Amino acid sequence: MKKCEKCGATWMEGVLYWQGTGKPGKDIDLAGLVCNNLREDDPDAVKCINTSKGKPGGDTWEYRRGFIDGAFTSLKNQREEMRDNFGDL
Repeated sequence: MKKCEKCGATWMEGVLYWQGTGKPGKDIDLAGLVCNNLREDDPDAVKCINTSKGKPGGDTWEYRRGFIDGAFTSLKNQREEMRDNFGDL
């Protein structure tokens, strides 16, 4: 077992487990969401042990924002369509 001193993520038998949830994840997603966002002036940044740190790809906060924005737009459009078809409910 390996545990990152910086973020607390754990690898068991080569599989990443997220600190907060304990759910399995992908190294590249951890990099996109956490490791690649570490500030260079953070003295603890060197404690990051993710081998995908610095690699592009995976899940990012920008992707998640886009997904949420798209979901809200879809809900808004559905609500407007219902209003147009059925009047104010």
